Parts: sequence; C-alpha cells; structure tokens
Amino acid sequence: MTFQRARTEEQREVRRQAILDTASAMLDEMPVAAVTLNELSRRVGLAKPNVLRYFESREAVLLELLDRFLQEWLTELADESAAGIDENLPMAERAAAVAEILSHSLSGRVVLCDLFGAQGSVLEHNVSVEVVARYKRASLDRLTTMTALLLKYLPELGENATLFSLQTMVMAGALSAYSTPPPSLQAAYRAEPDLARFHLELRDYLKLALTATLLGVLPRS
Repeated sequence: MTFQRARTEEQREVRRQAILDTASAMLDEMPVAAVTLNELSRRVGLAKPNVLRYFESREAVLLELLDRFLQEWLTELADESAAGIDENLPMAERAAAVAEILSHSLSGRVVLCDLFGAQGSVLEHNVSVEVVARYKRASLDRLTTMTALLLKYLPELGENATLFSLQTMVMAGALSAYSTPPPSLQAAYRAEPDLARFHLELRDYLKLALTATLLGVLPRS
C-alpha cells in the first residue's frame, strides 16, 4: 500500500482508517505485545514519522482499536442476549444465562480480550493526557451501554451492574493471558502434562468466574 500526501481532511481520514485497519489485521496474526510501530509503518506503506502524524504512538493506535472492537462486541452482545435470555425466568436462571452468553461471546473475541489484558499495563502508557482522556470518555459511554444491557436482564443487580461490567472486562483480559500460551509453554505442557493445569480454557473459566461474581453481588432470595 502506498499513499500520496494527504491534502484534505477526507484524505487524512482515509489514511487514519488505513492505519487502523492494518493494525487490526496484524492483531489477527500476533498478540498485542508483538505489534510494533516499525512493522505497522512497513505494512501500511508509510514512513514511521508519517504514521506518527496521525497517531502519536503505537499505544494510541491500539487504544482506538480497543474502542472500535468494544463497540462492535456490545452490539453483538445485545443481539445475543435478546436471543438467549428469557426475561421471565427466575433470577438464578437469568444469571446463569448471562454468564453463559458473556463467556461464549468474549471467548470468540480473542483480540478484544488481549487488548483488555494490555489496557492498564501497556496501552494507557506512552500516550498524552488528551489521548487517554478521550479514550476514557469513550469508555464511559461503552460502560453505560453494557450496564444498561445487563440491567435489562438482571435488574436485581442494581448499582452493582456497573461494577460487574468492569469486572467482566478485567477478568476476560486476565484469563485470556492464560488461555493462549506461547509456543515454549505449549511445548512444556506437552512434555509434562501435569503442568497443563495452568492452561485455562477461556470460555470455561470465564463462565465460572462470572457466575461466582454474579452470585456474590445478586441479592439472596
């Protein structure tokens, strides 16, 4: 991919989207930690200083992608919830359905979970106050969306719905790191099967974690 100099706002937006799309494609091939600005620049067909005209750092690119993927997931989650949860069921059965849908949906979005896991320790570093504040404002909107969705099916959560939404994202990020071991660790698991107990299947363990959290915050009947 090669570009001529962007001279209009429309051309600059095309350039920004090309950078984001290229970074997204890289995340389909490699973990967040392996995405570098040099490789991104090479693949998008721009010199690194030119990429930095549109995004101030690698982390700024990935934060914007995280918000994009989060919006897409929440849209999909609303459809999955509508199809899979009967609002007339008893609270315990609705809670089980919520945990099942969340774990199934998130386990199918490995890149989103990887970005969740990197957010606090990597992505929110090496960015300006302006960039991280803009991302956090967008995150508040996504959190409001998820909270409203949860309350639709589990109104019993009350004020704990926001906390549970945050915990869901944090747990998905944390558990995903254990569900995709690097090649050296996979080899160790094959050589010593007893070590494989540290390999967590994301969907199964996320469902357990979410169910336990819901049982802790929902009111007792």
